[in-house]
Amino acid sequence: MFSSEFQSIVDYRRSNRKFNPAITIPDEVIKRSLERAILSPNSSNMQLWEFYWIASPEKLNEFIPLCMGQSAAKTAQQMVVFVTRKDKWRERAKWNLSKINENSENVPEALTKKANDYYGKVMPFLYFNDPFYIMATLRRTLSFFMGLTKPFYRTGGPSNQRIVVHKSCALAAQTFMLSISAEGFHSCPMEGFDEKRVKKALNLPYGAEINMIISLGMATEEGIWGPRLRVPFDEVVFRK
Repeated sequence: MFSSEFQSIVDYRRSNRKFNPAITIPDEVIKRSLERAILSPNSSNMQLWEFYWIASPEKLNEFIPLCMGQSAAKTAQQMVVFVTRKDKWRERAKWNLSKINENSENVPEALTKKANDYYGKVMPFLYFNDPFYIMATLRRTLSFFMGLTKPFYRTGGPSNQRIVVHKSCALAAQTFMLSISAEGFHSCPMEGFDEKRVKKALNLPYGAEINMIISLGMATEEGIWGPRLRVPFDEVVFRK
């Protein structure tokens, strides 16, 4: 039903590295796109992400050197910084529990109990870390022995947790960029930035990590660096 429209959006989305300074993006476009990003799929609905909307000229100028002075940053009309917040797992698990229990009258009791066990017991087991890595060792050991006889979710220490939250945050970033394209504007996801200084500029705590910074604006021809080159379908897709 929506195949052709979606194909048009995907084709329109290009990483543009130089934006038109004469054309601004209305705030409502950014707001709608962030609202859509929040609807993105994510692990266990923990939503361990935050999105920092960089809109003021002063803050945009501050971010140019933090993004290594690249053209996509110099010409950006606005930016959004996608941040992972693994450190907020307790808060988000508690939030999910509260929402589930608020609506418990409309949910079967058995399902409500499973949800309470999931966010009250499973999430603490998967996300809790201690200074001596005892929990990480326990998770790895359990994964190893349980996985000997049957498929089992493989987990371990902070590195595993970081992968999970960064995957979820990247899904939100992709939703956001496709939304920007659907609104008729352009984006450029940037990985070239000084994470330490970006965190300081945003006053982020130690546990937060920068997933990516997306610059936004109206594309120019100079901002497209050649055709969109992709490895052939048969070299990356394997049907089994």
